[in-house]
Amino acid sequence: MDDMHREDKMVVSPVQTDGTISKKRRWKNLFRGKKRKWIALLLVAVIAVGAFAWRGMGTPQAEAAVAYQTAAVERRDVTKTLSSSGTLEPADSYTVNTLVSGEILSDTFEKGDQVEEGQLLYTLDSSNAESSQTQASNSYTQAQSSYEQAVKAKYPTADMSGIVSEVYVSDGDTVSAGTELVKIVGDNDIYIDFLFTYASSSDFYVGQPATIFISGFEGTVSGTVTAVSSGTTASSTGRMLTTVRVKATNPGLVTSDYTATAVIGSYSSYGNASIKVSATSTITAEVSGKVSGLDWLAGDAISEGDRICTITGDSVDQQIENAQISLSNAQTSLENAQETLEDYQITAPISGTVVTKNAKAGDNIEGGSDSTLCVIYDLSYLEMTMSIDELDISDVEVGQTVEITADAVEGTTYTGVVTEVSVAGTTSGGITTYPVTVRIDETEGLLPGMNVDAEIVISSAEDVLAIPSGAVNRGDTVLITADSPSAADALDQEAPEGYVYVAVETGVSDDSFIEIISGLQEGDTVAYLQSTSSSNSNSATMMPMGGGGMPSGGGGMPGGGGGMPGGF
Repeated sequence: MDDMHREDKMVVSPVQTDGTISKKRRWKNLFRGKKRKWIALLLVAVIAVGAFAWRGMGTPQAEAAVAYQTAAVERRDVTKTLSSSGTLEPADSYTVNTLVSGEILSDTFEKGDQVEEGQLLYTLDSSNAESSQTQASNSYTQAQSSYEQAVKAKYPTADMSGIVSEVYVSDGDTVSAGTELVKIVGDNDIYIDFLFTYASSSDFYVGQPATIFISGFEGTVSGTVTAVSSGTTASSTGRMLTTVRVKATNPGLVTSDYTATAVIGSYSSYGNASIKVSATSTITAEVSGKVSGLDWLAGDAISEGDRICTITGDSVDQQIENAQISLSNAQTSLENAQETLEDYQITAPISGTVVTKNAKAGDNIEGGSDSTLCVIYDLSYLEMTMSIDELDISDVEVGQTVEITADAVEGTTYTGVVTEVSVAGTTSGGITTYPVTVRIDETEGLLPGMNVDAEIVISSAEDVLAIPSGAVNRGDTVLITADSPSAADALDQEAPEGYVYVAVETGVSDDSFIEIISGLQEGDTVAYLQSTSSSNSNSATMMPMGGGGMPSGGGGMPGGGGGMPGGF
């Protein structure tokens, strides 16, 4: 038992006590390595035999089982298109609702009517809103007046044009409300009505010079006759008097407290006449504060609205700020009231056709976003949205022509135009599509909501040489019959018996045909394989290795000795 146990240990442990591998383990590992090599050699041999057997199938009998499909090179129109389906929508649509509540007093349209943008649709009872608007207007007027008074109190101004006759305060003085600041007279002219005895009105005329003597002033003042009475009047003593009005420039600070006499021509006036001056105004402070910016002097000409001075102080500034806030609030309230009042006159937001009418005169409505009164469609044109695959979207651009058909209108093809190519794609199932907007102007027979099919014409060629798309192999080669006129340009490439390969230049292609720009001519016959769905499965999968290649759109392999047409 001990020996057996010892022998088992020798088998299990490949390492001797001296650190070397046992002879038995080395032979076992060597055997395993050779076994892998033999297996690999065996697989190579099987593949070689299989390949030989497969090549053996390229016998005339096997090749004869491959059927060619032929087609003549002929002229035709080739058009490349992108197709999609969609639903027609109006050019624009609008759901008319209102946020105000009340009774509808009138409506001006019926369902199906054409309305214009801005046209009155509904009139609602606005009596409450009108009252609110009036109150808001009165509040605004009051607030505006208060603000103007606050500003005027800080910046006193002249309330008439004339001459500064008195200045009562100095710059830097502190004043209280009611303190007189300046006095203004209307102008610098004086007016005097003189009486003359022993003279008639014909003795005087307008523009006649007059010499005036003002009591309390030395010298004389020159004046001018501005008016003469048309007749004479009797004085209290019975004397006949003629009145003559004279205007003169005020020689100084002459007021209405002064009197004067005059000599006009050879006549002297009778008695002392009162002097009249223009209207006067005394400007007073309306608030308390410190005077600054007072530069006026007596005798200065001043115009209505000129600033007299500035009165500064915390109370003044606070009064203006409060008045300004009140004015702003009142203005906002008035604007809101006016907008609310306008909401009671509901107009058409767009021009179009009324397709739904839910409210009429006499109805009481509750305002809100759900209060749909009517729906308007702009049917001047229709639109649809095509979904274009990411692989094709680069071929689409604004202005391209679109052909549109509808099952609801049989036998009619409509023309649209691409108006927008969106860059906002939608991904689903690993495929991204992009919305393309199409406009249709001629829409007779079409209605919003109809389902339509659309094709965008990407490129087209008319009356060109064309062959089936499946006849063109990779590398732009085509297999043609040896008796074709273009066989003279055959490529040095192995081909099935009775056929040759030629190089071609291609152009526009569609789902079935492709334009041939060069390399073929009328009278040529092209050959290509039938699709896998219609040919023998073995013919489609067991292809002899050879010089051609796989056709770009075909499904099988031509027989004969040539192998695969194309360029693999």
